[in-house]
Amino acid sequence: MASVATYAHAWVAALVSGTRLSYKSPGSLGHQDMPETTHEAAVIGAGPAGLVAALALAKLGLQTAIVAPAYVPGRAAADHRTTALIGPSMELLKNIGVWHACEPHAEALAAVRIIDDRGALVRTPEVVFRASEVGRPSFGANIANPILLAALANAVQGAPRLTWVATAAVSRVQAGADGVRLDLTEGGLVKAHLLVAADGRNSTARAAAGITARTWDYPQVAIVTSFRHSRQHYGTVNELHRRSGPLTTVPLPGLRSSLVWAEQPGEAHRLAELDDPAFAAALEERLQGLLGAIDGVGLRALYPLSGLSAAPMAAGRIALVGEAAHVVPPIGAQGLNLGLRDAAALAECAAEARARGEDIGGDRALAAYNRARSADVLAHSVSVDLLNRSLLTDFLPLDLVRGLAGHLVANLAPLRHLLMQGGMGSAGPLPGLMRPNAPPPSP
Repeated sequence: MASVATYAHAWVAALVSGTRLSYKSPGSLGHQDMPETTHEAAVIGAGPAGLVAALALAKLGLQTAIVAPAYVPGRAAADHRTTALIGPSMELLKNIGVWHACEPHAEALAAVRIIDDRGALVRTPEVVFRASEVGRPSFGANIANPILLAALANAVQGAPRLTWVATAAVSRVQAGADGVRLDLTEGGLVKAHLLVAADGRNSTARAAAGITARTWDYPQVAIVTSFRHSRQHYGTVNELHRRSGPLTTVPLPGLRSSLVWAEQPGEAHRLAELDDPAFAAALEERLQGLLGAIDGVGLRALYPLSGLSAAPMAAGRIALVGEAAHVVPPIGAQGLNLGLRDAAALAECAAEARARGEDIGGDRALAAYNRARSADVLAHSVSVDLLNRSLLTDFLPLDLVRGLAGHLVANLAPLRHLLMQGGMGSAGPLPGLMRPNAPPPSP
């Protein structure tokens, strides 16, 4: 989601002012002098999931390399999305020393309001999930992606056991019995016992592992932006379930919110091309006065909705995290939060294997990671997919089921509390780094 059009460069500069990120930069040495480096673990990809995976591995005592292009603040500011981090993800960021830089720029999420705006014959009642009902101050917090990425990149430079090997690209990935070899386009070579594939939905590392990914598309395009509104949001996420898909507003600091608005492709492009006043008027009408008058619309970006599921999540010394393993529609703040749980679980599995004197990239360690993540990823991926598809159908029996479920959730507090607790956690125990008072790093 988005909010950074006006403020991103200033925020990013504030986070990294007075510092220079240090990298091992093969590109500056010339092909004939490219170094060969060996690490316990290597991470391909420097998005949030990849950087968190690297910081988590280093936190738990593993010598780790990030193998990716150097971090460039201006390039990161071009991402107009935000991320709604749920509680365990915030604990993870605290435990790897990142949250203190994020917190001043984040907005706490105190409640989630679900509104049936499908115009169906059977209308589901409005449901509000409040964090206070389950004894929490918030469900999490919303933060602009460039701010999160800057905080992560800044943490890397001071992290022990962590090196950033800056490269334009990895030209080849080879996994063997003794380790993984990464050939860099500049001629350098990185070796590791475990490779973390955080290189996105078109992952070359996933292909090198021989892991199959199933992909699909939805007849929807998401409009992503931010806007200013006249009414207080009170830390409440608004999720309107419409026939074209969800329209979701997520609070930002002050009288601003970020927006993910799913529409049919033609309508999404039409709306995105409107001038700012016309777009604000259209959004104000769709929101039915929830946030009052709307103006100050930020830059808009379009994201076609799609899904991806890779199985298994690890093989041949290569473990998948984030969008290399799974892609879900932007419903219920599951995307990056799933990826962060991948990162924490993988670091824990690798550290436990190392403590037992085992190969951190061996079959036993990778099997433990698969067990730790498969059920959680499957449960959230299926539920998000079914919810999104259910909004697109006019099947009357399904409307009846949806309406009955909505009435039960709205009127039965124990059921509502159960759903809230489930949404805050995962299918299975949380990794140690996602809990308060994380374990200390290994020697």
